[in-house]
Amino acid sequence: MLIGVPKEIKVHEYRVGLTPEAVREYTAAGHSVLVQSGAGAGIGASDAAYETAGASIASSAADVFAKAQMIVKVKEPQPSEWKQLRKGQILFTYLHLAPDPDQARGLVESGCTAVAYETVTDKAGGLPLLAPMSEVAGRLAIEAAGLALQRHAGGRGLLLGGVPGVLPARVAVIGGGVVGTHAARMAVGLGTDVVVLDRSLPRLRELDELFEGRVRTRFSTLQAIEDEVVAADVVIGAVLVPGASAPRLVSRAMLSRMKRGAVLVDVAIDQGGCFETSHATTHAEPTYEIDGVIHYCVANMPGAVPLTSSYALNNATLPFGLALAAGGIDAVMSNPHLAAGLNVHRGAITNQAVAESLGVSFVAPHTALAA
Repeated sequence: MLIGVPKEIKVHEYRVGLTPEAVREYTAAGHSVLVQSGAGAGIGASDAAYETAGASIASSAADVFAKAQMIVKVKEPQPSEWKQLRKGQILFTYLHLAPDPDQARGLVESGCTAVAYETVTDKAGGLPLLAPMSEVAGRLAIEAAGLALQRHAGGRGLLLGGVPGVLPARVAVIGGGVVGTHAARMAVGLGTDVVVLDRSLPRLRELDELFEGRVRTRFSTLQAIEDEVVAADVVIGAVLVPGASAPRLVSRAMLSRMKRGAVLVDVAIDQGGCFETSHATTHAEPTYEIDGVIHYCVANMPGAVPLTSSYALNNATLPFGLALAAGGIDAVMSNPHLAAGLNVHRGAITNQAVAESLGVSFVAPHTALAA
C-alpha cells in the first residue's frame, strides 16, 4: 500500500504522522511511503532522514492526498484537507468528530474510510492510541496552569508548590483516568495540594494506593465538584466519554464563585470541553478570561512538545497502522479494535457515540463495511 504523510497545518501543530523510524517499519513490511517535504521539520527530521528510511518526498500536500491509498496524520483534517479525501482512501488520525459537525459532514461527503485514533480499543477495553497523548496532555496541563497563575498572565500570582511558610496552590483534577492521573502526578511532584474527583470507586481506590495518600480522592457528585472548584486555585478538566461530547461539569454559576485569577485547564476541549465557559484556543493565543478566571483551552496541547509527542504517538499507532496497510478494509472487518476506531465509511457515521452527539443516523461498522 502507498502511505501518505502530509505536513500538519493546524495552528502551531508541529507533530508528524510518521517518524523516520516508523517509515522504516512500513517500508520493511513492503509498503511505499510518500512524505510531504518539511513534514518532519517540527521534530527535527529532515527530508533526507525520511529518504534514508525509504520514503519518497512529495513537494506538496496535494500530491500526497492525490496519490496515497492511506493518509496517516496527527490532527483532524482541516477543511482544505478533507476536500482532498476520496472514496476508497483510508484516513488514520485523531478526528474528535462529536463537537465538529462540519468536519463530520466533510468526511461523509468525501466517501473516505476514517479510522480515529481516539476510539481504537485494546483487549483490556482501553484506548491505546489516545493514552500516550493523554499522558502528555495531563503533564502539560500542570505546566500550563503554573504559567497562567503568574500575575503577568492574569493569574493570582501564586507559585504552584509554594515555599516554606507559604501554602501551595490547591489543584482539583476532575477525572481520574490517564489525563487526570498524569496531571496529579505532576502536581504532587511540585508539592501542591491535590484532590482527584471521579465517579468510579475502584479507580479512586487505585489512585489512593498509587499516590500513597499524597493525593486526596473524592467521589464526584455535583456538590463535591462545586466544593472543590470554588476552593481551588487550579482546576484540571480531565473527563472523557469515548467518542462522545464531554459532559459540562463546571457551570458559569460555579465560575462566578471561584477565586479571581484562578485557572481552568480544559484538557477535554477536543471533545467540546467540560466547562460551560470553554471554547477552543490555540498555542498562539492559549488563554482568555471570564469572570476573572483564566481559561486555558488549547485543543492540541501535545503539539507544544512535538518531539516527545510524535514518538510517543508513533510507538502506539505503529502496529495498528501496519495492520491497516496490510489488510485495508479487511483489517477493519477482522479486527474488533480497529472496527471500534472506524468513525466514517463511505458516507456513513459508524461510531454510535459520535452519531448520537451529532444527532445523525448511525450505521454499525460491519454493516457499513459489508455494504
